[in-house]
Amino acid sequence: MKAPRSGSAISPASSAEGRRVSDAQSFARVTKATPAQIADLTRFLELLTAWNANMNLVGPASLPDFWNRHAWDSAQLLRLAPNALTWADLGAGAGFPGLVLAILGKGRPLFHVHLVESMTKRCRFLSEVVSELDLPATVHNARAETLTLGVDIVTARACAPLHRLFGYARSYLAMGAQGLFLKGQDVVADMTEAARYWEYEADVVPSLSDPGGRIVRVKRLGRARKV
Repeated sequence: MKAPRSGSAISPASSAEGRRVSDAQSFARVTKATPAQIADLTRFLELLTAWNANMNLVGPASLPDFWNRHAWDSAQLLRLAPNALTWADLGAGAGFPGLVLAILGKGRPLFHVHLVESMTKRCRFLSEVVSELDLPATVHNARAETLTLGVDIVTARACAPLHRLFGYARSYLAMGAQGLFLKGQDVVADMTEAARYWEYEADVVPSLSDPGGRIVRVKRLGRARKV
């Protein structure tokens, strides 16, 4: 593991935009989202709120902060991989970041998101959103490590510690994908622990949505270590 480098992937202009968004309008200003994309995200929020009343998709207290905590947190990944067309979201859960990426990539030629989720109930939710919004996405009701998907980017949020996440993402990275994993402020300890189990090269990019958030950008995953 190389020592993490903080912020090198974000231009000064992007860093200036590293602030919270409070609503759909401020989200649109920061991301340049179209009215159609905002409408899809608003409908996604409505479906999420309805389903969340009966199953634990996200913490109910986070729903009022949807545009920053969930939508903007997910959308910022597009700035780190603007040319990526195929994505795999491991442990897709409530659809962050995968559904947000699919909404923002809708209509873009060849853009596609693979939503990988092992829990059937969550897959039903993901499938309903994909179907209703006609998104360029496929829901896989499977464990991530059992699939072989060639993608440009493999991502995950709140899925697992890095040393376990690398095991899930290994086949994707081996096929040439870059990893973009949304993490919290304890990222250095997480990366240090991962280095006990894996040989890898990665750096750290500050989150634009949360001062305490970080994105681990994995460029190479090598051999698993014996511990």
